[in-house]
Amino acid sequence: MTKKKRDNLGVALEIDGLEKKLSQCRRDLEAVDDRLHQAELSPEARRSLEKKKNSLMSKASNYERELKLLRQENRKNMLLSVAIFILLTLVYVYWTM
Repeated sequence: MTKKKRDNLGVALEIDGLEKKLSQCRRDLEAVDDRLHQAELSPEARRSLEKKKNSLMSKASNYERELKLLRQENRKNMLLSVAIFILLTLVYVYWTM
């Protein structure tokens, strides 16, 4: 996902969207896998399904990698928010004493 698009969406919303895409991709992968295990498939149909399965596995891998990065970014943002809150609390306590 481009940086500009990421700036427009919150990280949490982006994570939710990517999790939905990953879930759909896994469901599609299961469906393809089920069709592959059918006994009556022509060699051409089997090759086509294998190709689709590889494509879906690659897509799922990319989604998982992107999710990992987004979760790290979300964690950093949360830690930064907590640090700012603590700093402001300390400044408030210092000024009111």
